[in-house]
Amino acid sequence: MTALPASIDLLLTEPDAATLEDVEQQKIRAAQAGDMAAFEWLVQHHEERLFGFCCRWLRCTEDAREVCQDMFVRAWQALPEFEGRAKFSRWLYQIALNLCRDRLKSRSSRQREKTIALDDVEDSPLCPQNSPDASAELNSDMQKLERGLAMLPEKLRAALMLTTMEGLSHEECAEVLNCSVRGVEGRLYRARQMLLQWWNEEH
Repeated sequence: MTALPASIDLLLTEPDAATLEDVEQQKIRAAQAGDMAAFEWLVQHHEERLFGFCCRWLRCTEDAREVCQDMFVRAWQALPEFEGRAKFSRWLYQIALNLCRDRLKSRSSRQREKTIALDDVEDSPLCPQNSPDASAELNSDMQKLERGLAMLPEKLRAALMLTTMEGLSHEECAEVLNCSVRGVEGRLYRARQMLLQWWNEEH
């Protein structure tokens, strides 16, 4: 009996979490061997979450789309070196975070004379999660939250976003940020204190 190529799904039904993880490992090994279809499966499986992360970090849909595409190109190029000691998703977050940081620095240097005041940020392109039924008050609170996140120091913002918005555990976040779990906890505490103080003072 001839074995199916790794790029073809082994099951016709939706896999449970454990099976999905096994399938992902098969796709990774196949992609490392040059199977582009297997890598496309990985992209489809992770693209939405990573694009959302890039949107929230960069606060610009166009930049986020470009960074997300660049991230998967980098991932494909570096995939043979991926050893699997960390989860594949955490590895992607590391690449995405580094690219987002680089994009912000580049954008800042290009637009140094066109700095946008925090009060004007509402007019900037946001991650496309529009709801036609959302109330004006909720919309205002979301914009205020985005401004608050933007004012946090980068290290604090990364820890807060990865844990609260991306759902990573403290251990997973520590791997992405290359710091200790206690370091993550300290950053989260400071981030929440700064955000709370800013929220109460901002009108």
